[in-house]
Amino acid sequence: MGPTMFDRSKSVAKWTGLLCLSSVLGVITLGAGILAHDVFTYNEKHVDRVPVNPLALCPEKGGPKNLPIARVLVDDEEDDEAKKLLDKPKLVIIGAGWGAMGIIGRLSPGDYHVTVIATDTYTTFTPLLPSAAVGTVSLRSLIEPIRKVVARLRGHFVLGKAVDIIMSDRLVEVQTRNADGSTSNIYIPYDKVIIAVGSSSSTHGVPGLENCFQLKTISDAQAMRRRILDNFETASLPTTTPEERKRLLSFVVCGGGPTGVEAAAEIYDFCQEDIMNYFPKICREEVSIHLIQSREHILNTYSEAISTFAEEKFKRDEVNLVTSARVAGVTPTEVIYTHKNAEGKTEQHSIPSNFVLWSTGIAMNPFTERVSSLLPNQVHKKAIEVDSHLRVIGAPKGEVYAIGDCATIETSLLGHFLDLVDECDKDKNGKIDFGEWEDMVVKIKQRIPMAEDHLSKVKEVFQLYDSDADNSLDLNELLQLLTEIGNRITSLPATAQVASQQGKYLGKKLHKLARHTTQGEVMATFDEKVSKPFKYMHLGSLAYIGNAAVFDFGQYSFMGGLVAMYAWRSIYWNEQVSLRTRALLMIDWIVRGIWGRDLSRL
Repeated sequence: MGPTMFDRSKSVAKWTGLLCLSSVLGVITLGAGILAHDVFTYNEKHVDRVPVNPLALCPEKGGPKNLPIARVLVDDEEDDEAKKLLDKPKLVIIGAGWGAMGIIGRLSPGDYHVTVIATDTYTTFTPLLPSAAVGTVSLRSLIEPIRKVVARLRGHFVLGKAVDIIMSDRLVEVQTRNADGSTSNIYIPYDKVIIAVGSSSSTHGVPGLENCFQLKTISDAQAMRRRILDNFETASLPTTTPEERKRLLSFVVCGGGPTGVEAAAEIYDFCQEDIMNYFPKICREEVSIHLIQSREHILNTYSEAISTFAEEKFKRDEVNLVTSARVAGVTPTEVIYTHKNAEGKTEQHSIPSNFVLWSTGIAMNPFTERVSSLLPNQVHKKAIEVDSHLRVIGAPKGEVYAIGDCATIETSLLGHFLDLVDECDKDKNGKIDFGEWEDMVVKIKQRIPMAEDHLSKVKEVFQLYDSDADNSLDLNELLQLLTEIGNRITSLPATAQVASQQGKYLGKKLHKLARHTTQGEVMATFDEKVSKPFKYMHLGSLAYIGNAAVFDFGQYSFMGGLVAMYAWRSIYWNEQVSLRTRALLMIDWIVRGIWGRDLSRL
């Protein structure tokens, strides 16, 4: 005989009661945990008679400009652990981006006396700035205080802007801000210094860029968010004319790379999911999003399939793609661009707009430019040239490093021509036979690892340039070979992935170097001995294109809707600096999914 209705009701009531009881117990346990946390967190702590070295309060002056030299910092002697670091080599890191965080994460406490110099008190997760600009995530979820990051190493932080470096005296000149708003400069001494200051946006000689937004910092995202909300609020007023409303709701993005594409996609999502629900419907109807790209396709560094997928997605979303076009100027009311018509003639067009995002190319920032000007053979226009161990070329070896967007690894083989011939021409006959060439290939890969792909077929390359078929390369044939191989090597892209890998590589190298000390001095000659040259491993590229995402993993591409978007979120969530930012980011996505974006203008 089967169970009766009463038995089933009794069973349901039983399990419902157990569920309610477990929920109540869970809430009570959670509340007790929070209470216990508060009991142990909010207690009275007293700090009395903290020792401070007199030199920290009144530093000696010196250097070329007779400025205060901060040889001792105010927190250098506050406890025994801090005092132990005084005899360690001074490692100064300029910048607090992906590269700097990679270094700090790979060092061990006690390796160095670490000082970080940065213009902001936090490090920023830059790939999600487009999301923050429209309120998809909170700005606080993308930042982690530098002092918390360096606390593991008992490191120090100096809020300021590096403006000069004196390599002969091993001093970095830093501009700091005083309490009254004025500025003053000090010197920070170093044994090793790492330049990780990033880059500026390239202007390409376009006039009127002061009327554009950029998207590199938290301040940029804040300014963009305010302008977007202001435009919609003004467009909602009954006194706004139809022409002015169209201009206010015209959003122009200059640059079809990942940042520009993601910004356009986030603005589209914002309009579809929030403007549609909470603003007058005419605002959504009048919105126009324009993406101007100088190349034939957007996301041109990705696979062709991904570019095509993204373009088709934008066309379905009615995002206006203007490809093979050049921005000629930006005014407060419009963007002017040129485009070739079907007959090949250049035509000039304009788009009325009150919001323009400039996201095309990189250029040196002032400190990078200053460092480059101080050194011989630094001719690169966008970055400081470094060798395969990330040491700045021309600087004292083992003392000055550069990573990230502000650095580029040398790709020219000509600078090593005489050294390679001297090392590999064993019989000194002025020719390189095949055996000597094999030895030379090994040395080239050691100096410039990026040449490896171009020298994989050793025999074929040798025969190709052995024009007289005498089974040897004379100096002219070798010169031609090295020139053409060098021209084929492409520089690493200015991406967070490259900067992060360089930072982790350098942090691991410096950790090993810290174990080879002589009377507190790190021996620069161990650079090559403790680690191989830096070799970049491409882990793939990804981009968000509006409730969809695309991934490029070399030979493999992945693109799609909701599943791809969650995969994109998972990768960025995993790359966060701390557990705190992971938790905040997860909460932001949940809040946005349930209640939508915050429409407040702060």
